[in-house]
Amino acid sequence: MTTTAILGGGIGGITQAYELRKELPKSHRILLISDSDRFEFTPSNPWVAVGWRKEQQIVLDLAELMSRHGIDFIGQGAKRVHPVTSEIELNDGSRESYDYLVIATGPKLAFDEVPGLGPDGGFTQSICKTPHATVACTDFEKLVENPGPVVVGAAPGASCFGPAYEYAFILDTELKRRKIRDRVPMHFVTPEPYIGHLGLDGVGDTKSLLESELRDRHIKWTTNAKITSVEDGVLHATSVDDDGNDKMSFDLPFAHAMILPAFKGVDAVAGIEGLTNPRDFILIDEYQRNPAYPNVYAVGVCVAIPPVGPTPVPTGAPKTGYMIESMVSATTQNIRAAIEGQQGAARGSWNAVCLADFGDSGVAFVALPQIPPRNTNWAAKGKWVHLAKAAYEKYFLHKAKTGKTEPYYEKAVLKMLGTSRLREQN
Repeated sequence: MTTTAILGGGIGGITQAYELRKELPKSHRILLISDSDRFEFTPSNPWVAVGWRKEQQIVLDLAELMSRHGIDFIGQGAKRVHPVTSEIELNDGSRESYDYLVIATGPKLAFDEVPGLGPDGGFTQSICKTPHATVACTDFEKLVENPGPVVVGAAPGASCFGPAYEYAFILDTELKRRKIRDRVPMHFVTPEPYIGHLGLDGVGDTKSLLESELRDRHIKWTTNAKITSVEDGVLHATSVDDDGNDKMSFDLPFAHAMILPAFKGVDAVAGIEGLTNPRDFILIDEYQRNPAYPNVYAVGVCVAIPPVGPTPVPTGAPKTGYMIESMVSATTQNIRAAIEGQQGAARGSWNAVCLADFGDSGVAFVALPQIPPRNTNWAAKGKWVHLAKAAYEKYFLHKAKTGKTEPYYEKAVLKMLGTSRLREQN
């Protein structure tokens, strides 16, 4: 009996576990190792942060799910990966051996790179994890009781900008519903060189679409900004010129702030030569396989992807759900080929398809492939995006419960996007 271990119980990890269980013989052991005993649907976190979802609505019991589908589960997390000996050292000191390993840990949240950043000992909120979003909701209710300035944005080196835009616009929508928006000045601060860059050098007309949305909602913004520190009620930042030289330092007072951090690789893989890059993301070839350790694969946010291009303030490239699922499918096929003694040749599509919800509308964008030049480079705005995002939540939670792997939703969204584009052209 051979064993494939999967490290990480998020969107990439559980999708990988289900696809491998479907494709590999029952005699092949599938083992999911997570640092938590629950699955969180992180795309819904902006809704949790304003009270539109409760934590229990988007959280599932991983042990129960994996048991139901014939997948072994360990919920204590990994202390260290030992790729030379093909072992995972767990937090209790025990070890699990593997024949194949898929690293799907997601990122380490690098709050420590900016003094005062983050919800754990810092002064800003986060929507990167569902418990963070629950804490952010408590802070939001304090804002409702005592309205004041709001700052939303991302730290230097951030790569996942969509949720920051989502949160700013969802927050604006909810403040209007509460009839206190006029008492809450809002400012968006970002390392992006321009609004709508998204770590992708823009997709379609995202620059104009998102700038227009910020103007319509009376949200001021600062680009090419690096947050230098945060103290209670004040965010300190510096804007830079196009060459990256400091231009102006400024302070933004806040009663509520949500800042996305930069990402790094997790401690369990940090500094392993040949496995990770200087930020501890996993190095892979075109087949999702690590060049130094060919029985190690990686999918999702933990994968090393070069930035689309240099920016005055460092930014990274995002990994969207659609891209992650294409990585998972390629990895499944390549592991199956390796078990059968063949050379895997499947590649992920690495296409970016994203639905950014604004509470009452939204923007969808499609970048095929993600890194320019692209065959498709398109974005559109509409209320249908909000509905599609809600449908994605329902679809994925159903998928997580049932173990189904067919990408019905992705196909439906792409068809929907195509229909919308045809309407625009006509």
